[in-house]
Amino acid sequence: MRHFGHISPTAREGLFFREPSTFTADSPARMLSVALGATLYSPATRPSLADDVLKQAARGVVSMVLCLEDSIDDAEVTDAEANLIRQFAALAARDAASGNAARSPEDATGAAGAVDADAPLLFIRVREPAQITDLVRRLGDSVRMLSGFVLPKFTEDRGRQFLEALAEAETACGRRLFAMPVLESPELLHLETRGEILQGIARSVEKHRDRVLALRLGVTDFCSAYGLRRAPDMTAYDVHIVASVIADVVNVLGRADGTGFTITGPVWEYFRRQERMFKPQLRRSPFLEGRAEELRTALIEHDLDGLLREIELDRANGLLGKTCIHPSHVAPVHALSVVSHEEFTDAQDILSPERGGGGVLRSAYTNKMNEVKPHRAWAERTLQRAEVFGVAKEDVGFVDLLAAGLTN
Repeated sequence: MRHFGHISPTAREGLFFREPSTFTADSPARMLSVALGATLYSPATRPSLADDVLKQAARGVVSMVLCLEDSIDDAEVTDAEANLIRQFAALAARDAASGNAARSPEDATGAAGAVDADAPLLFIRVREPAQITDLVRRLGDSVRMLSGFVLPKFTEDRGRQFLEALAEAETACGRRLFAMPVLESPELLHLETRGEILQGIARSVEKHRDRVLALRLGVTDFCSAYGLRRAPDMTAYDVHIVASVIADVVNVLGRADGTGFTITGPVWEYFRRQERMFKPQLRRSPFLEGRAEELRTALIEHDLDGLLREIELDRANGLLGKTCIHPSHVAPVHALSVVSHEEFTDAQDILSPERGGGGVLRSAYTNKMNEVKPHRAWAERTLQRAEVFGVAKEDVGFVDLLAAGLTN
């Protein structure tokens, strides 16, 4: 799989100075943690879940979470687990029938009109540690379609139980399974307990560093603790009590000194049912034809302006990727994850071997100072992102990438 792999090779060639690299579920964890991108959540109760997964993969989704927790009613858990077992078996059967070969969306269609494509990275969001070992046992051979588990309301005490269960499940099935803890407990939000909780989480994930793919933020739960809900014209960073938690999480767990983890952006919960109407607007409004203002108006009307601002603020605050609850959010996240030609040029200059001793240099775009030692960590992270999301051509902007991402 790869980002923008759902568009034609010709279209990719027109957009990218360096195209996104391919990766698989067996790629190194460092690469996968960056490649997660827009992680699309879906309730595990959906009866056509296997078809849905492949349909979203054919539209550019590379990571999904199938949820047994807050997205379903307590009374639905048993049926949802059984449904997951059936749907994973269906995905495994399709994978075997296709010979595990990558195919373009035009090659074939599966049941119910779903496009027969490679499955994305799949994670199950559980409620309790015992579900991990139980589900892995029940999945049998189809566990090969599973990349790991999302661990809710993660603290040191709860986390230890989840991660021990994951280690046991790995041994039982004989394959690597990743953990994605969700930081969302009220104790993490409350000022008097935040420092202690963060230090406990840090100890827990450090012991299982090889298994922890990324840390996710449960901002909806943070807001819930104070009876808050941000409006569609506000980002998570406009809610100061939430912004302070994000800052502290990055401070402790997102450091660039080799001790940090990938921390993903919070969910954006607004969408419109008319998102399909947006596609022809994009096709008629290419950025290079000078209609950027018209497109910006369309973005605002479709509740995407706030999302775009939040994605930019996510990256400015050290977050990468994003939790998504609607397919219309995926293309904007991925379009804004592509490294610009200017960013790439700066990063390469900073990391150039002849600059190993430090110093300051003018950027190739002659619009900024690149200071080698202070900007080194940024440059390294930028090149990691460039590997999986690609580098845009010099004259290609966000609008072009977004329009291409919505072509399917």
